[in-house]
Amino acid sequence: MPNASRPRRLPRLRRLLALATDNWLARGYLAVFAASVLVMLLLPDSGLAASPLMLTAPLSFLSVVLPFGPGTEGGGAAEVSAIGFWAVWLLLCALVNAAVLGALAEGSPTAASPGAREPLRHVSDASERNGTETARSARPRLRRTRALLAPAVDNWLARGYLTVVAAAVGFFLYAVYVSPDPGFAGIWPLMATAPFSILAFLVAAPTESPLAWLNPLIFSAGVALSGLFNAALLGRLARRLRVREARPAA
Repeated sequence: MPNASRPRRLPRLRRLLALATDNWLARGYLAVFAASVLVMLLLPDSGLAASPLMLTAPLSFLSVVLPFGPGTEGGGAAEVSAIGFWAVWLLLCALVNAAVLGALAEGSPTAASPGAREPLRHVSDASERNGTETARSARPRLRRTRALLAPAVDNWLARGYLTVVAAAVGFFLYAVYVSPDPGFAGIWPLMATAPFSILAFLVAAPTESPLAWLNPLIFSAGVALSGLFNAALLGRLARRLRVREARPAA
């Protein structure tokens, strides 16, 4: 009995690695990441040195809040350990992002199989079925939107991420409109929803205009959409990790 729960994590880890390497989209991402690491090592002073960090966002930005990493002072052993931890963390972030792309490339795991058929119904139910199909076809966009957003809220991984995003956006709005000194409050929602939040930042960049007070709201809306998109991707990954082959009953 003690070993009954242990095998669960190993198949999920194997599934994660499979999603990160078994399709062209994930392998292409890993190739770009490897090239960015090479550029960082060869050209550490160039503007492309931060490419690995951006490519592995938003998970890679969690290392920013840690007290150690590249540039840690304290001598050889401490510095080597900090850089080694940062390198391993960056690789794990790249694998998770590759797995997310792999889950996206494979499509929805809940889709019906090609050979599946609906059960036959009685002829008297034809009118009811036709009415139901008409009602469904009248709202295709709504159903499509619900299907796209469902992975963002139907699992603990995506819901936990959305909680972090909501806290970061709430703190930003409080710092901008209530606190006398907002400081760099925008860095938290920016990092939490990267890389797509960078587009929101560019759109809502400070400008000298009568409507400049709307910039924080535009940025918050863009960040919220970026977080929702990231949550949907994480949800698809969580669904794929739950997929298992049928096993005979013990």
